Amino acid sequence: MLEGSIQSDSEVQIDGLIRGDVRVEKLAIGETGRVEGQITAETAEVRGRVVGGIMAKQVRLYGTASVEGDITAEQLAIEPGASFEGRSVKLQRPKPASPSATPSASPQA
Repeated sequence: MLEGSIQSDSEVQIDGLIRGDVRVEKLAIGETGRVEGQITAETAEVRGRVVGGIMAKQVRLYGTASVEGDITAEQLAIEPGASFEGRSVKLQRPKPASPSATPSASPQA
């Protein structure tokens, strides 16, 4: 068991218990893995258990996965047998502001 947050710019595989937030490039949670905290990643593959929210570009819940928390993702795949209790929200990337979107000052009469 590890208590505390994990941050990495690479791939991380979790096969034990993590109590804390996980912020990584690519996350793989094995069947014996468990995360109790918030997950932020580019891609997250879950075969174990998550108690907390997941925010990632791509999330895949395999048949052995159990997630209790909201998932915010551009792409979400859930295999038969997976357990998911929470909300699924589409991840919206912020659009760059266009110059024409800035209101111009108009003279007052």
